[in-house]
This record gives sequence, structure tokens and C-alpha cells, in this order.
Amino acid sequence: MSMDTVQKHFVDALAEHSIVLTDDQLQQFEQYYKLLVEWNERMNLTAITERDQVYEKHFYDSLTLSFYTDMKQVKTLADIGSGAGFPAIPLRIVFPHVHITIVDSLNKRIQFLNHVVKELDLAHVETVHARAEDAGRDPKLRDSFDLVTARAVARLVVLNELCLPFVKPDGLFAAMKASDANEELEEARFSFGALQAKVAQIESFQLTAEQAKRTIIMARKTGATPKKYPRKAGMPSKMPLLGF
Repeated sequence: MSMDTVQKHFVDALAEHSIVLTDDQLQQFEQYYKLLVEWNERMNLTAITERDQVYEKHFYDSLTLSFYTDMKQVKTLADIGSGAGFPAIPLRIVFPHVHITIVDSLNKRIQFLNHVVKELDLAHVETVHARAEDAGRDPKLRDSFDLVTARAVARLVVLNELCLPFVKPDGLFAAMKASDANEELEEARFSFGALQAKVAQIESFQLTAEQAKRTIIMARKTGATPKKYPRKAGMPSKMPLLGF
């Protein structure tokens, strides 16, 4: 398959991290881009629509998680508040063995994601239309995923309560942040303990083209989620677990 400059930059940047895309996968990314732009005219999915920016700030950015996590060890992944499908769909395209569950509270976004999954012919992807606080109490989803992700959804202290209930003991939660996260980490310290988790690693880096800063905070679950969490919908953001 002949590549244009945007695709070549994408492919080369991933190759530096030992990710080699097949022609089919590259075609899936291009199709995903077209669907994103097409649906974005009808509903607000993303403010980023320039093709090179989508490849860099959505596709490549989503895949950076795999630079710091051994995706071969991940069988199940839940993406909470996935929006237009980031990082779940790019990770699923590149790592087809992973079973993905996407949780989002907006039905229109779920419809878009269902359409993407069908058009790209992606197996092992399930979408759940629910608030994270409600889905986190579902016995089928609670304490059950190897890896849970959230990208640009909320402050870490809120994210912990929304996302950690989905992580199985000894599994990982990865919060993908757009900037330095020291302040958020400090604020979230109590919530990690309350939700049976501890920070395992913090990775800070820059994207390739514009050197935009990114931080991934990974927390390992140390035990099952305490019964009282997550609290009812809206509570985690209204009254975050600050410990005082």
C-alpha cells in the first residue's frame, strides 16, 4: 500500500517503538479518520479534525500507552469515558487479541463507536452506555479488567473513583494526561489508598511533531474495591475523595 506523508510519519514514529503496522491496520486507521470527520459534522466528537493532527494527537497519542505497558500480557481492557474511542480503538486495531469494553455516558457517542466497530470489522469490542459510577457496580464489570484506561476525562482524584473499581486485583489503571501531573498526584494521594491501589509508574514524554507534553500515571490495584465505592453518580466530581 502506498503511503502519503501523514501515514509515513505515523508508521515511522510507531516503528521506533517496535510497532509495525500491516496494510490492513493502516487502512483501518484511515477509515477511522474518515468516519470521525464525517460524524463530527453532526455531533461534537473532537475539536481536532486536521488529518495530520488526528494521526498525531489521537491515534499516536492513544498508542503511547503500549510503549510503557506490555500489551501481550493484557487480555481485557476497559476504556472509561472513551469519547470518540481514544485510546480504546487505536489500541484494539494494533493489538487485536485484546478484548475491549468501552464505557461512555452519552448514547450518541456509543452509536458512533458501534458504527466504527462494524465498519472496521473489529471483533472483541463491547460498548456500554452508562455512567462510570453505575457501570462500576455491575458485577460483570467490577474488579475484572487487566488494564483500565481514561484519557483526558477528569482530574486524577475523580478518575480514581470512576476507573479503579473496574480494575482487577493486581491489574493496572492508566490515566493519560495532557500535562505534568504533580499537583494532581498530590491531590489524589488519599483516593489511591481508599480504592486499594498504589502508583506503580509515571511516564512523561512529548509527542513527535509539536512536542506536546504528555504524562501517563499507572496505578496497580492491591485488592478488591471496597463495597462503598464508587459512590452514586455525580458524587466523585462533586465531593472528591480528598481525605479531609
